[in-house]
Amino acid sequence: MPKISIHIDGGYFLKRLPDVRPDFEKTVDNAVKAIIWTISGHLKNINKIHNLKNERALLYRVFYYDARPFEGQTHKPISKKFIDFNKSDEAIFRRGLFERLRKEPNVALRLGKVHLESKWSFTQNASDDLRRFKIDLSEIDDKHFKFGLKQKGVDMRLGLDIASVVLKKQANIIVLLTGDSDFVPASKLARREGAQIILDPMHRNVSDDLFEHIDGLHNGLGKGRKGPRIT
Repeated sequence: MPKISIHIDGGYFLKRLPDVRPDFEKTVDNAVKAIIWTISGHLKNINKIHNLKNERALLYRVFYYDARPFEGQTHKPISKKFIDFNKSDEAIFRRGLFERLRKEPNVALRLGKVHLESKWSFTQNASDDLRRFKIDLSEIDDKHFKFGLKQKGVDMRLGLDIASVVLKKQANIIVLLTGDSDFVPASKLARREGAQIILDPMHRNVSDDLFEHIDGLHNGLGKGRKGPRIT
């Protein structure tokens, strides 16, 4: 019997979710519902071929990848408003989501970290606007700067898990939810080992580099207001 391993790039999933489902209201409960419905959508689709009484029997495990919230503090560059990233709405949401996913059956949480690469820097768009005289120096404010945070260790964990699952023969169908061509090497390895790669780009166009190394496309979560309402 085939076994399915589902690998979800959490940052990508949460970024795409409001576009895919306009009815989405950002709460932990709703995010968990959306993840569960996405998983179910893939299992049902693959089970059209195998016709098992319970498509959950196909599932080996779901891997969910993200980064722990940044815990530092700073002040905005112009207004000098104090920011505590650890107490932000986004940090509270992510921690709540991680805690819920830890309690879901057959779900493995893989967390990297957010690294501070640089402090505030002028955005490229703001620099271009200034150079083209679309704005002048008196109009510069906080929104023209970005804080140099970057995820570390997330992509590496995803690629290693795919390689491990395939080489250990724990699953022979890999569902990869991402839009990132950085996972081409992992996809190539999996296919060489006889596994099938199903890509879920969440209704977004796929680069040629990534499309070349997959065996099919399927979006697990319906677009628009189809299916159960996420509220």
